Amino acid sequence: MAGKIRLEDRECPLSATLGVVGEWWTLLILHDAFDGYTRFEQFQENLKISSSILTSRLRALTGNGLLERRRYQTHPDRHEYVLTELGRSLRPVIVTLAAWGNSRLRPEQRSMILVDQETGAEVEPVVVDRSTGRELDPENFVFAAGPAAGEVMRTRYADAAPQQSTPDGGR
Repeated sequence: MAGKIRLEDRECPLSATLGVVGEWWTLLILHDAFDGYTRFEQFQENLKISSSILTSRLRALTGNGLLERRRYQTHPDRHEYVLTELGRSLRPVIVTLAAWGNSRLRPEQRSMILVDQETGAEVEPVVVDRSTGRELDPENFVFAAGPAAGEVMRTRYADAAPQQSTPDGGR
């Protein structure tokens, strides 16, 4: 997938992430994995996906460390696909994408909603800063060049965020 990334985006984490999970079937397979599916036949039956495409996507997901392939039967060998810690870390992304999709629909048009397991009440996810709990709205939070940024990234975000103060007062 790296070939699909434009040269100027090679250091962009969004481009790199889309190279791993930006394909239609990949996100749907991950969604099924979050719902407890682990076996090839389960994914195939639920998604109505061809075996060749599913094989390719599962191979990519295991190769990128999002799923782990484990044997659950011998004679014949059968394997299941289990989310890794890295794969589980994508759940907030999947939840947020689904919520965004639902936000475009009237409540009666929604076929799947996120609910509090204890109360059954529908919930609306938001993305927040872990340390402050503040919602990551575009008015207060912007992208800025990071410490490993190259010239293209530094130029793109030159005016994006105030400079952090340094211990020597910026000298």
